[in-house]
Amino acid sequence: MSISTPGGPERRPTVVTTGKKPAAGRPASDAKAGAGKPQGGAGRSGGGKGPRKPIAPVKVSQGRSWGPIALFTAVGVLAVAIIGYGAWAAYNGSKPWEDRAADIAGIVNYREKDKELTSGGNHQQGPIKYDILPPVAGPHNAAWQNCMGDVYDAQIANEHAVHSLEHGAVWITYRPDLPADQVATLKSKVQGQEKMLLSPFEGLDKPISLQAWGYQLKVDNADDSRIDEFIKVLRVNASVEGPTANCADGITATGTTPRDGNQMPTQ
Repeated sequence: MSISTPGGPERRPTVVTTGKKPAAGRPASDAKAGAGKPQGGAGRSGGGKGPRKPIAPVKVSQGRSWGPIALFTAVGVLAVAIIGYGAWAAYNGSKPWEDRAADIAGIVNYREKDKELTSGGNHQQGPIKYDILPPVAGPHNAAWQNCMGDVYDAQIANEHAVHSLEHGAVWITYRPDLPADQVATLKSKVQGQEKMLLSPFEGLDKPISLQAWGYQLKVDNADDSRIDEFIKVLRVNASVEGPTANCADGITATGTTPRDGNQMPTQ
């Protein structure tokens, strides 16, 4: 049956079916509009704003290992110190002994102060008056005091000791009231050492006094490091008669009266 209209018979609209039912609650037109589109946001990020980007892994920064660094630093500092000390020691060792002696704090150089006194010593018999006590140079007895690391428990004659200085010995003297432990320390520096001798000395203005030919150093304590430096620099070097001058076969007796050449040494 047809319906007449002014424009001709009215036709029914043709309906094309896809064979799919529209989604529940959605108009068929919406279902058609959604056809061909990804369902459930497939291929899109959760917000439907495009494809997801890969998530970069999180890097965990590890702290530095300070142990090896500290070790290498310490080794480096030690190496520099050793090299520096070696250079310093080599430099000082190359200096003339007179310059090294001048570097000892408190030392008195009578070779500069009284060149006539220290130029050499004549042999004289009998007692000799010395202006510097303990004496460091000047005329002396023909016999020297034995200075092969000898330790004397009583005062010895200046006249013999000065002759030992002329041979390059270092003579250490100390006040008789010096504590026993300090005397023991001084003995340990002398015993068994050629061109060394030790004895007490009355009237010292300092507890300890060291003498070499033309040099003197006075200190308050046997542990003073300058004692070792004095010995190291001046023993043998300060000799007027050279390094081969004899220190054996000398006077071994104590007492302040000198023994003249016709008297044999006694114990």
